[in-house]
This record gives sequence, structure tokens and C-alpha cells, in this order.
Amino acid sequence: MFPEELKIDSCVQLNNGIEMPVFGLGTYLATGRGGRNAFLKAIELGYRHIDTAALYNNESEVGKAVQDSGIPRDEMFITTKLWNDDHGYEKTLRAFDASLKRLGMDYVDLYLIHWPVEGLRKESWKAMEEILATGRARSIGVSNYMPWHLEELLGHTDVVPVVDQVELSVFLQQRELRNVCNMHGIQVESYSPLTKGRQLDDSTVARIATKYGKTSPQIMIRWILQKEIIVIPKSSDPGRIQENSEVFDFTITEHDMSILDDLDQEFRTSWNPTLVP
Repeated sequence: MFPEELKIDSCVQLNNGIEMPVFGLGTYLATGRGGRNAFLKAIELGYRHIDTAALYNNESEVGKAVQDSGIPRDEMFITTKLWNDDHGYEKTLRAFDASLKRLGMDYVDLYLIHWPVEGLRKESWKAMEEILATGRARSIGVSNYMPWHLEELLGHTDVVPVVDQVELSVFLQQRELRNVCNMHGIQVESYSPLTKGRQLDDSTVARIATKYGKTSPQIMIRWILQKEIIVIPKSSDPGRIQENSEVFDFTITEHDMSILDDLDQEFRTSWNPTLVP
């Protein structure tokens, strides 16, 4: 259940009992020294949840930032993901070992299947179950899974994913998927909550932002949190990282939430998993 009072380090309890921060940092395209500095800045501001992936080529920078931050490892929540080329039972095990090595960590808090690769995803999940059993991943979940991908998985496993991380924003609200996840106790997590900047000039969002003395990105992030969805806005800009985190000192009214609800238009900025059988 989502906490009633939201703070930057507020957590939700997943279906396996693990606590996951409801707010975190997305790290796609943040690499090298600039990426490491961005991650350190986020941690300094109070972020305790960092989302990376093998695809992002920045696991080592994430690991180094956590190490250099001085924050104990057990106070951070680190997610990484299995890339498409690494699907299959043995390949999944090897890919996970490689991710841990790059992170310089003994475990991750969450390991996700990044994409529902047809024909291999069930085999990969079996490997992830084994990884979970060893304790080297405290939780396992999926990303970009649509309702039929989830139903397929749930028909072949007793280990329910803790999370389904999908593109989700005010303009792509994923209502059917959210209903399926709620039915099975799977926590929804939003990436690209700010539509990669493509809808930040929307007049309705801007009008509501002005009313609260906030920016459009802050309204878009807060709307997601009030829907009880974990959110990981991505940025490597220190100012934006701070701006994105300043969403815990106000609440959008039910009336304004309803106005934002009407902005759903299936607006995608990334790949489209609805095309994957």
C-alpha cells in the first residue's frame, strides 16, 4: 500500500515484503563522469532509488556513485535489467553476473526483464527465479509487459513479478494494464513520465502548474505518485534532478486530478510493446 504522506524516501511494500522507494532516478543516456556526477547529486538530494540497465552502459558509474556517496548500500535501492540479447536460461544467469560485476555489488534490489522477447521470456524468468533464490536479487520483475504478457507469465510460475515498469505518463495512462497489475498485486512503475519533454508545453498542465506554483514536470510527476505508481524521472542535469524531486510539498486536488485524467491520448515516446505477441 502506498504511504499516505509522501516524501522523497517514502516506500511501498512489494508483494514479496520488500520496501521500494516510490520515487527514483532514471539513468538512460547518463554515462561516464557526467553520469556519475549526476547520480551523486541525486543521492545528495535524498534520492535513494536508482534505476539502471545493462543497455544503458552505466552500471559501473551507478555502482561507483553509490560507493562514493557514503550512504550505506542497504539504504539504497538499485534496479538493473536483462537486455534482449541475453534472454534464455544460461544467458540470463551470465548476464546477471556481468551486471553485478559492473555494479561492484553483491546484490541488486530488483532485477527486471527489460523487454518481453518472444519465445525466450519464460525461460529467462526461470533463470531469474534461480537468481532470486540465491539472494543476489532481492526481487524480480518485468518491464514493458502488457496484460497478455503478464497473463502468460503468471500461467507458468508461482513467483509473481513484484513490478511491471512501463512507459506511463499523464498522456499514456495504461489503465487496462494498471487494472491487471492491481488484480495480481504487481506494482506499476513509470518510466518516461515527462514524455521526453514532448508534452511539457501542454496548456492544461501548464495552467494547473501555475495554480500550484509548480512547473509542468512537477505536476506530471505528482499526478503519477497520487495514482500510487512508482516514478523514475530521468535526467543528468543537476537542476532538473532537483526540480523533479520537489514534488512532496503539495497535493493535487481531486478536481485537478480529474482534469489531468482526461489528457490520456496513448502518447508513446519509446518502443511499443503492444506489438509484441
